[in-house]
Amino acid sequence: MSAIRHVVTVLLLSFLLAGCQEDTADASAATADIPEILTPFRTACEKDGGRWGKVRGSDRFTCYKTTRDANKPCDSGLDCDGLCLARSRTCAPVTPFFGCHEVLSKSGLRQTLCTQ
Repeated sequence: MSAIRHVVTVLLLSFLLAGCQEDTADASAATADIPEILTPFRTACEKDGGRWGKVRGSDRFTCYKTTRDANKPCDSGLDCDGLCLARSRTCAPVTPFFGCHEVLSKSGLRQTLCTQ
């Protein structure tokens, strides 16, 4: 029975970890063919200092911007331009920050935030 419980635990953890990916611009998407209608958005993004890329795990594109306080220590959401990541207690390196993440709210409470 213990071996079955171990296998089930490993499988559950594998499924949970599969959804936990760092959110960064997909470098290959920057040179990928994009619909012509999105070209002005890409141009504006890059002109404003952003990085154009695909949203990981989808066919959508977005403009990723490095936050001014990327990776600096934080105790609440008030300490960051973007999100305060609960596990590392640091400000998120980019915005938007897609996926499900444990964050610290403006009042410093730990919350799960999912952004798609």
